[in-house]
Amino acid sequence: MVINQPARTWATLPIFVAVVVLVAAVGSVAAMDARGQYLALRRPAWAPPPWLFGPAWTVLYVLIAVSGWLAWTTRRDPAAFVAYGAQLVLNAAWTPLFFAAGQYGLAFADIVALGLLIVANIVLFWRIRRVAALLLVPYLLWVSYAATLNLAIWQLNPS
Repeated sequence: MVINQPARTWATLPIFVAVVVLVAAVGSVAAMDARGQYLALRRPAWAPPPWLFGPAWTVLYVLIAVSGWLAWTTRRDPAAFVAYGAQLVLNAAWTPLFFAAGQYGLAFADIVALGLLIVANIVLFWRIRRVAALLLVPYLLWVSYAATLNLAIWQLNPS
């Protein structure tokens, strides 16, 4: 049986979705009481309410999966997908560092590295497919905001 090109292209989308769901699941398991922990922390006045994180990350994870899929179906550049995979690993590591371990300084180092990898990923995806790169911009903006929040929480809650 011969599968046409569009069917093969669409067939890879669930793989990207599954990988991103796995990243989200790691964070969910590590943050079982994240809402309670977050509310117990001293936070800056500009900190978002806890209910905002779930919807924001849901949208961002969809964008991350679609971005990776669009780039993959256009051109499989190894460097771009090393950056893509590495940023997903750092994304998955942040929640256990911040919530499960309470290591706000290490979480901050992680999220700064994550932001740099997202920038690299955007640059590499830009050369492959611009829409794939642009889909990562909201992710970069949110992670930049989250890094600033992480730093503020680390300063307000010294160990």
